[in-house]
Amino acid sequence: MTKDTTKEAAVAAEALLLDDWFDAIEDGVRARARGFIETMLEEELSEALSRPRYGRRKPGEDEAAPSVVGVRHGHRERTLTGTFGKTRIAVPRARLTGEDGKTREWRSGSLHAYQRRTRAADALIAGAYLAGTNTRRVRRALNAVFAGPVGKDVVSRVWRKTKGDWDAWNARSLAEQPIVRLILDGTVARVRLDRRATSISLLVALGVRADGQKMLLAIKSMGGEGEAAWRALLDDLVRRGLPTPELVVVDGAPGLEKALAALWPDMAVQRCSVHKHRNLLAHAPERLHEEISNDYRDMIYAATRGEVETRRKAFIRKWRLKSRVVADSLEEAGDKLFTFTRFPPSQWKSIRTSNAIERLHEEFKRRIKTQAVLPCADTAAMLFWALLASGQIIMRKVDGWHTLAEKPDDQIIDLAA
Repeated sequence: MTKDTTKEAAVAAEALLLDDWFDAIEDGVRARARGFIETMLEEELSEALSRPRYGRRKPGEDEAAPSVVGVRHGHRERTLTGTFGKTRIAVPRARLTGEDGKTREWRSGSLHAYQRRTRAADALIAGAYLAGTNTRRVRRALNAVFAGPVGKDVVSRVWRKTKGDWDAWNARSLAEQPIVRLILDGTVARVRLDRRATSISLLVALGVRADGQKMLLAIKSMGGEGEAAWRALLDDLVRRGLPTPELVVVDGAPGLEKALAALWPDMAVQRCSVHKHRNLLAHAPERLHEEISNDYRDMIYAATRGEVETRRKAFIRKWRLKSRVVADSLEEAGDKLFTFTRFPPSQWKSIRTSNAIERLHEEFKRRIKTQAVLPCADTAAMLFWALLASGQIIMRKVDGWHTLAEKPDDQIIDLAA
């Protein structure tokens, strides 16, 4: 059998390509990193012992001077990886004497027990993972930075360290958040459940504060987008003290609307105009799509409430004759498709659609494109949250935020066609 040397040749070629990328500054800094770290640890221990290394109290010295509270006993070798690369350091050891006369091993406050990487190195690994690099590719991507490979298991362990922050974020109180608008939508992710790739739903709640700033409120991994799933998410928001918002923007899913009606019967609800546009096109043959789109945009993006009413009536009358199912689909949405007309015109752009969440969905899908299947449902939800928590995605204020204090009009558009 002929030995396949293709992989070995590729590795050799890569090594030859990068071998001459020598940087004297980087090499010099990394060579001195060991001495600097060891000096820092020695000074920390000297402060704990109240005396420098080999220090002794001199005859006649002030009795008020701190007494010796422990003794040194050698060093322990440890490997530490940081942004300076991987280095072996000698960690000093000592026994400290407590007030009860018992001794205990000294622990450094700078270098924790069993720590093998600096926090900056962990942050770099997690940042590379969040940026869209899967666990295997991180090893190659950060090889030059750490002057050595980073195993995929290391990437997974670093990622799991965010679990504590994720749990705290899920349990935080929302009582002090002045939420005036809620945007709800879901997306689908493929995860590994019982050793099989399975599609799950990620339900996302986005809030808009009184100052116009958008903020992520909750992410739940569910088996679908039914009424029970959405009600679980909404009940969790209420339990954590979410104030009742003035408006909720939804995609039109029946389960979500039923959950909202059960929790907040009198809530103002805006159906996403983009989702309704897709529904209209799905009910018509392709040759009519352009004409439907033009008529629909003229209606939805009219400048005044009166124009919206007029063009809605024209749309219904026209498409009742050309394609009855298109007209019926528009009428099905009722006045919820035009709730935005009750608010100041400066807010219409941000109210008409659930695009604020759709953009998050797009970035999330771009991020997981390198991983066909995520390890589990919790990882999918955590990854969505971490993209915002780490600053990979930054949300701006909504359009028309300066008029959020104005109360909406109680009058709805005339639905008579």
